[in-house]
Amino acid sequence: MDTTTSTTTSLSCLLFFIIVILPTITASTILFQGFNWESSKKGGWYNSLIKSIPELSVAGITHVWLPPPSQSVSLEGYLPGKLYDLNSSKYGNQDELKALIKALHDKGIQSVADIVINHRTAAKQDGRGIWCIFEGGTDDARLDWGPSFICGDDVTYSDGKGNPDSGEGYPPAPDIDHVNPQVQQELSDWMNWLKTEIGFNGWRFDFVKGYAPQYTKVYMEKTNPTFAVGENWNTDRQAVRDWVNAAGGTVTAFDFATKGVLQDAVQGQLSKLKDSNGGPPGLIGIIPGNAVTFIDNHDTGSTQKIWPFPSDKVMQGYAYILTHPGIPSIFYDHFFDWGLKGEISKLTMIRIRNGIKASSIVRILASDPDLYVAAIDDKVIAKIGPRYDVGNLVPKNFRLATSGNDYAVWEKH
Repeated sequence: MDTTTSTTTSLSCLLFFIIVILPTITASTILFQGFNWESSKKGGWYNSLIKSIPELSVAGITHVWLPPPSQSVSLEGYLPGKLYDLNSSKYGNQDELKALIKALHDKGIQSVADIVINHRTAAKQDGRGIWCIFEGGTDDARLDWGPSFICGDDVTYSDGKGNPDSGEGYPPAPDIDHVNPQVQQELSDWMNWLKTEIGFNGWRFDFVKGYAPQYTKVYMEKTNPTFAVGENWNTDRQAVRDWVNAAGGTVTAFDFATKGVLQDAVQGQLSKLKDSNGGPPGLIGIIPGNAVTFIDNHDTGSTQKIWPFPSDKVMQGYAYILTHPGIPSIFYDHFFDWGLKGEISKLTMIRIRNGIKASSIVRILASDPDLYVAAIDDKVIAKIGPRYDVGNLVPKNFRLATSGNDYAVWEKH
């Protein structure tokens, strides 16, 4: 190899590191859920959301989670049928979705698809009169399945030929047999099509309890997303860590444990925010790099309100997750509909300025019922709770960066 070739190769490697690797090491990943439970009823949601991209960019959002894109029996997209049919979605058509994703990419924001593959709704009935004949939404046979592709123990829909369900059942729709190699391959092909043809970068796996984590690992390996998060609705952080490990260790999981503790803690029980080892009590306390923290989503909040965060304490919640380890997720409703964009954006800027990442280190300085104070990477100090006096917990070389109702954040100077 001559000197010119060697120099060119070295420069290429350096540029690859700077452009591709370095941002993943230094960037503060911030997820934004770009819809709520009512978005499908608004008419043209993709065209509406595209107008908000400049504001998301200014706020430092790096990833936007979009709703399920395929044809679905339910308006919201969570009972999908013809997976390749993106023109029948109530959120908009395929071209509008591609335009939205391109506009996100133009601002350096990645797009995350909501992947609903535990179950599917059928297009036709079989000879028994059972809805179990699936159509993929193409002119060929991709994803055109029959009852043998349904879990054998899903007696409502299957013909008994499929493998037993490897996870929890889902009564509203046929449970798909993920043990079947054809299922694994054709679903992976569809997801890769979402990447190459539509422009998606990553996945949000819906209801991962519905099939064994080893199949999430299969889909991760076959599709290689830049980001992926699983919805494992479980407040047992050890159980979620076990799922992450069994799914290959690269996928992240929504931190339901932190949500549960945090929304109790802000109601006069802030001492709960320190576990027996002196660290955060949620998933961020044991595998922060694989934890996606959140305050509410389309299920827990929005109009469903299955498990809502106390509405008058939401900003305390954001002051916590936007300064702490893990990957924070911001909910559309809070940012736009609740008028909290300004307050939340101040917190995201603090996170970005100080390089707080999923793996950042927390030192809990106080965890009393009415006061929680923590230092993150020794660059930021966050306080939540009604007690105003923090004593000498904040050193003199820290200055107040932002504050609101029962929360404050200081930066080191």
